[in-house]
Amino acid sequence: MALPRPSSRSRRRGPNANGTRIWTWLMLPGTLWMTGFLIASLVLVGVLAVGTTDELGNPRFGFSLAGVRALADPAYTEVMARSLGYALLTCLISLLIAYPVAYTIALYGGRYKHALIAAIVVPFFANYLVRMYGWSVVLSDDGPVLRTLRAVGIADGGTKILNSGLGVVAGLVYGFVVFMIIPLYAALERLDVSLIEAGRDLYGGPVRTFFFVTLPATRQGAAAGLVLVFLPAMGDFVSAQLMGGPDQIMIGNLIQDKFFQGQNWPLGSALTMLLMLVLLIGMLGYLRRTRKDEAEARG
Repeated sequence: MALPRPSSRSRRRGPNANGTRIWTWLMLPGTLWMTGFLIASLVLVGVLAVGTTDELGNPRFGFSLAGVRALADPAYTEVMARSLGYALLTCLISLLIAYPVAYTIALYGGRYKHALIAAIVVPFFANYLVRMYGWSVVLSDDGPVLRTLRAVGIADGGTKILNSGLGVVAGLVYGFVVFMIIPLYAALERLDVSLIEAGRDLYGGPVRTFFFVTLPATRQGAAAGLVLVFLPAMGDFVSAQLMGGPDQIMIGNLIQDKFFQGQNWPLGSALTMLLMLVLLIGMLGYLRRTRKDEAEARG
């Protein structure tokens, strides 16, 4: 006689279900705390974006679209476009740097792979501002980078890295490249090496195998790294402040100026909401791509 199969409800009541329920309750206070403050801060910034200022520059609640209309000013749209360009360029350079590093550690690191990852990650625990000050010294006119380039004839006495867009992007890459290495390493570390060996038999070379096997298998890790680099790079202001000039300011510098020096909180709030909108679009694009990849994997 066939025994009755347990229902789905009874299966959910097993030890795994109880463990899941416990972790859900443990995560609930922190989730509510973070979500509540996030929503409250967004509401406050949104209300300030349509507020006004008094004669002394103090913010006042009210209804005025002056700050929102000011976003159409060419000076602000230029800064926004520059920030977007710097962030996208940072993502591209970080990907080109991080992929070989993550690939080498994941596939050839052997028993030292965890130590190598730690050697890359641990220095980034240092204060971000301190690291940027150190990087500005390295890229200064008398720093080791330019001295080496002059010695080999690549640069001359008039070549500068600081106070230029190149210096800003170099600072952004240095600051956030680790966010690209980690997800790429995780994706490559999970990759079945036998797929690469089979790809070499099918496609006939390491280059074609990389583009037809390795790269598609790790594209989710690359997409995660792009998002993790793009989000902080878009709103960063330290790199532009330390390694750029007046012509290289980013939207983060503009927001900081409106809140602290310019005493124009409505415009600063409107710029903040614009930045949040751009970041939200990037995040939604990543989530849509992830859902599509999961659907293709299941199908």
